[in-house]
Amino acid sequence: MRIIGGKYKGRRLSAFKADHIRPTMDRVKEVIFNKLQFDIEGARVLDLFSGTGSLAFEALSRAADSVTAVEMSSKSVQVIKKNKTLLGVGDELAIVPKDVLKFLEQFNGDAFEIILIDPPFTKKMASETMEVLSRSRCFDSKTEVFIESSSQEEILDQYGKLVLKKRQSYGDKFLSHFLSEG
Repeated sequence: MRIIGGKYKGRRLSAFKADHIRPTMDRVKEVIFNKLQFDIEGARVLDLFSGTGSLAFEALSRAADSVTAVEMSSKSVQVIKKNKTLLGVGDELAIVPKDVLKFLEQFNGDAFEIILIDPPFTKKMASETMEVLSRSRCFDSKTEVFIESSSQEEILDQYGKLVLKKRQSYGDKFLSHFLSEG
């Protein structure tokens, strides 16, 4: 697993084998960050189900101002901390060791410009996560949301004000891009 663009391009990240970890493929990361190329610099990013932090570190590598990585697994949190040290990342990465759905329900801060979601494929949580996100204060009319989901899981075209802009298939998974309708 490596960073594919920006100031950390080519740097390898620590990882581990676990049922709940399914690293985002380089091809999918490339699609996400190509779409965000003009929006990522200076953005506040939320990485839900952060896993090893691959998407968080990719965002920081491409000049995001800050990233909040939410991850419940203590093993994953340790790997994110290890990768943070490995890359020399400072306070621009906040690690929140918490259940994602509880985080979304309790969030009371400013909206993020970009939200990246990669729920565990073993739990089929994509639609539930989008439903809870649609009721949270994490997004506003300028927020872009990208979510990966299993091709075996139904994900709707709209969740509250979050409306599907584009969905692409990558083998056994989908990448869906949502925007707020207002």
